[in-house]
Amino acid sequence: MAALTLLLAGLLPLALCPAPAGASRPKPLLPIQPEKDPLPSKGAAGCSFGGRFYALEDTWHPDLGEPFGVMHCVVCYCEPQRNRRGKPTGKVSCKNIKHDCPSLPCSESVLLPGHCCKTCPKASPSVLEKRPEPIFDSFEYFQDKDDLHKSYNDRSYLSSEDLARDESRTDFVALLTSGAEPWLPLSSAVAKARFTLVRSYLLFSINYERLGRPSRVRFTDPDGNVLFEHPVQKSVSLQDGMICGMWRNLHKPSIRLLKAEQLRISLVTKSQPAGEVQGPIIKHRALFAETFSAILTSMDPTHMGTGGIAMLTLSDTENNLHFILMAKGLLEPADKEFPWVSLRVRILHQNRVLREVRANITMQDPDFAEVLSDLSSREMLWLAQGQLKITAETEGRRRRQIAGYITARKSCDTIQSVLCGGDALMPTKTGAVGSAKLALHENGTLEYQVQVAGTASEVISITLETKPRRKNKRNILFDMTPSYREGLASGTWQHMSARDTHMLLQSELFLNVATQDFEEGEVRGQISSLLYSGLLARYTELPVPLAGQLVSPPVRTSSAGHAWVSLDEHCHLHYEIVVGGLGKSDDVAISARLHGVAELGERGQENTRLLKGFYGTEAQGVVKDLDTELLRHLAQGTAFLQVSTKVNPRGEMRGRVHIPNQCELGGIRLAPEEDELLEEPKPKDPEQLKKDPNSCFFEGQHRAHGSRWAPAYDRKCSLCSCQKRTVICDPILCQPLNCSQQVHLEDRCCPVCEERKAGQEELRAEKARDSSEGCYFDGDKTWRGAGTRWHPVVPPFGLIKCAICTCKGATGEVHCEKVQCPRLTCSNPVRVSPSDCCKQCPAPEKSPPELSDMMQADGPRACRFGRQWYMNNESWHPTVPPFGEMKCITCWCVSGETHCRRQECSPASCSSHAKKETRCCARCRDVAPEEAQERLRADAPEAWSR
Repeated sequence: MAALTLLLAGLLPLALCPAPAGASRPKPLLPIQPEKDPLPSKGAAGCSFGGRFYALEDTWHPDLGEPFGVMHCVVCYCEPQRNRRGKPTGKVSCKNIKHDCPSLPCSESVLLPGHCCKTCPKASPSVLEKRPEPIFDSFEYFQDKDDLHKSYNDRSYLSSEDLARDESRTDFVALLTSGAEPWLPLSSAVAKARFTLVRSYLLFSINYERLGRPSRVRFTDPDGNVLFEHPVQKSVSLQDGMICGMWRNLHKPSIRLLKAEQLRISLVTKSQPAGEVQGPIIKHRALFAETFSAILTSMDPTHMGTGGIAMLTLSDTENNLHFILMAKGLLEPADKEFPWVSLRVRILHQNRVLREVRANITMQDPDFAEVLSDLSSREMLWLAQGQLKITAETEGRRRRQIAGYITARKSCDTIQSVLCGGDALMPTKTGAVGSAKLALHENGTLEYQVQVAGTASEVISITLETKPRRKNKRNILFDMTPSYREGLASGTWQHMSARDTHMLLQSELFLNVATQDFEEGEVRGQISSLLYSGLLARYTELPVPLAGQLVSPPVRTSSAGHAWVSLDEHCHLHYEIVVGGLGKSDDVAISARLHGVAELGERGQENTRLLKGFYGTEAQGVVKDLDTELLRHLAQGTAFLQVSTKVNPRGEMRGRVHIPNQCELGGIRLAPEEDELLEEPKPKDPEQLKKDPNSCFFEGQHRAHGSRWAPAYDRKCSLCSCQKRTVICDPILCQPLNCSQQVHLEDRCCPVCEERKAGQEELRAEKARDSSEGCYFDGDKTWRGAGTRWHPVVPPFGLIKCAICTCKGATGEVHCEKVQCPRLTCSNPVRVSPSDCCKQCPAPEKSPPELSDMMQADGPRACRFGRQWYMNNESWHPTVPPFGEMKCITCWCVSGETHCRRQECSPASCSSHAKKETRCCARCRDVAPEEAQERLRADAPEAWSR
């Protein structure tokens, strides 16, 4: 059983033949999808499965393709059926025949290739394996899952197969262990990373064990080049052992590498700057069906670099647990004598073995998949509560064992639901809303918070349900009504089964709110996962309900929504909106606005801001320049978020937003300065830096990739950085000061304004903040007055002379544009200074009138240094790009040869000394110029020439 795969919906995705042409619903995708949709056979009745067409009553072993191969222990059968119109059709049923294998008289049985059951070594290979009967009462997967009663509304239901059809998103997974490279140190840590690519955004949830808090998540290409690094924030974590993050705006080459499974991910820790655990990012067909998971670590702490992950799911109808195990380190690469080993997988509860399966694995195919059929009710309960443990152990000379607990799938996504009248079983138009936020814990408990607003009558029940099968037969799993108080039902469901957990994570559960006027339900919503967006308000606050009844005047609509809105420490507004119940005609044009009114309904004193960013029925974005009036309304709770459609342009739904803040002065930070999210970098071990292939060696020291420091040759006015084995040093560019009196401090490179002038500038900035006639620029964290123009300072690059920013006082927006360089007439323009933005025509080379005479053999010769000519005995300070003029070095011309020397500064014997910007060395205040010149000549070193 070395090549098996994750199975769904019975032992396999028991597919059927194509649905009748008149079916009202589209054919759901198979839980395990072929690379391309199967082509239906024209006019023939039968079954489509795995890209092939089978006639009625055919039997076969399903072939799942590379790298899984044929499932010899599973037999599928195309059972004849008739559809509602009486036409012949087929239904695929599959059964596991492994448990039907006959008992053998021999003690050492062998598994022959292409067989499921073992045979005795001398037995004839023609011994027929026991075949199943044609009719299977279990393991049924109907293609036509349209068993919802026709009198009920069907447009709200999206199955897990429907959700998997979204072509704008792709899922990936990675198993991270140590020992990927021989020069990297080994560790017993293991991590699982799950990714979702949505357009150009890569969202990831990482769970790890036996690992300290990582400092960065690093993405690299096949050559080891760093493409992106995500800093891990120490104060932002949903739970221990989890990292949530996002790689924004992937370039097309990175997306191509990702889809080609050429990207690698590593977790960087303080002790391992090169990455403690690493692994390739791959696609896997088990991801969209995964509802349970496990991280397996080595039972022996001396077995470094060994670990695995398990992805598990339940059948749609039977209590069969399907899993696939991915592992590393169980096999030794150098072991050529034994190319395969026997693997034993066990399921335990409190160290008692419940299930056990065996298979052979190889280096080429180390993954293992199996189905555990007919779990008991106690096993299903233990599975939901996270009490089952899975172990994998190799047998032979080099024994390895890994183990981990099975829990519900962990994710950074938010489980939520929007309840609206348009999705009710019998659609309503009352303008009511329900908003739900749920959290699934490791012990199997479900925490819920359901808000209800705008209902036409009193709420009589709030229930968690499945899709109804028959009219008046709603399947209620849990009643939340006892916890409902004043518009909010809040509590915990303690007794979820594994089936309930599976359906929750597969988006197959619903919330229903019934009222006195609508006993079947006034609003209803399907529970689904909202992809991680980086908005922390999701995890700390309840969403704002958006209802038609809250619009002024009220609108009786069938749609509803909810939104998370928050202000960050810079008083920037972050928002995320989800709407539901909109018909296709309503969904064409959606817009959202933030309103601030003195009282609800007084639209004459309204202040409005348009929010952009709708994609389908979701919108998210950030607004950095809210005016003080809207900020004040947010603080007072008199602000409203309103969503409009083309049907209701004056408001489809609305909700009140209350965010306490102190932003009326414009841009005051809400968080204290010292509350930094990132840890301060600490000195790294030099031995570890030597092993890091991306580190730099400069001035006798190893520097880490990404580090910045002041070089020894110029600690005050230069800055160096290490970028993948390359040291880049640049002079510090000083920002122009807006003051007349400038002071040069001894320990700083750039001049500063006098304190009195700086105080006036600060007072001017305060006035700008008070009157909101200014702009906040995030680059240098400063405020600018209205109409101010400046070159921006962008850390770590410093002053950007190729851009000009302008503060628009009316809106508070900062507008930056590229500097337009003048057109030059020369053919060889040059950049005079490295910091200059525009090139200039070079100045004519120095050519003194007497140069022609001096080029004669009987006259003194001139010297050429760089692009300039210098006369005999002439001295100068050389200019060396990118550092500019070197004031401590003097060059002079002697008979056509250039000689240069560095001026050495002797220690001053006086107690007080002064330094001028035009000189190299500090001088005593009471030393005469003649005496200082004599000291300079005495201390001058040997001159060097070129």
